[in-house]
Amino acid sequence: MSAYEFIKDAILTGKFEPGLRLTEESLAKELNISRTPVREAIKQLESEGLIISLKRGVSVRQFTQEDIRQIYDLRTLLEGYAAGQAAIHRNDENIAKIKEANLFYEKAIESYIENKSSTIEQIVHANQQFHEAIVTASKNEHIYFHISKVVVVPLVFRSFYWYDSSKLRRSLDTHKTILDAIVQRDSDRAKIAMHEHVYQGRDIVMAHLEDIKNEYVMKEDA
Repeated sequence: MSAYEFIKDAILTGKFEPGLRLTEESLAKELNISRTPVREAIKQLESEGLIISLKRGVSVRQFTQEDIRQIYDLRTLLEGYAAGQAAIHRNDENIAKIKEANLFYEKAIESYIENKSSTIEQIVHANQQFHEAIVTASKNEHIYFHISKVVVVPLVFRSFYWYDSSKLRRSLDTHKTILDAIVQRDSDRAKIAMHEHVYQGRDIVMAHLEDIKNEYVMKEDA
């Protein structure tokens, strides 16, 4: 795992908490590598908005309620557009990839609910595959870059940890609606369904923001 992948994963999974100060020296020591790849990783993560510069070192970015609202507003515009375009431009190979990703998603959810034989990380990965397959089907080579800026956010990643079985199945049902609309070349329906899907995730994150704040306050006081 590269320095970039290590730091990014630690931020997304909450190992590196919002507001945590990071230094090249401490990260290089933890990874047992030179400071050069760490410095390059920090620059890349800063450009992605996951890290902010301090006078000395950097810190993990903290996201406010308004940040989250704006991020999800952008997501619904971008991903809704991608879904609508996918319904227009998709081919048989694209449909097969979307179906394959959604089947992976369904199996991960069902095995997680029934006997915990899959993990939240597997569900997250399957969900990413589904959304990426739709972006690919949109035939717009620029849109993935913009979507990646608002999807790779710790709270977006962690949102799946707050899904109970009913919310997971609701998410799966919405996936199936999006898929069916794309198969039927129904651009408006695909776009609307994707809007609803993204906003479902937003509502769950917003409902848990106070819990997150309390979690970090408790850790600081410990």
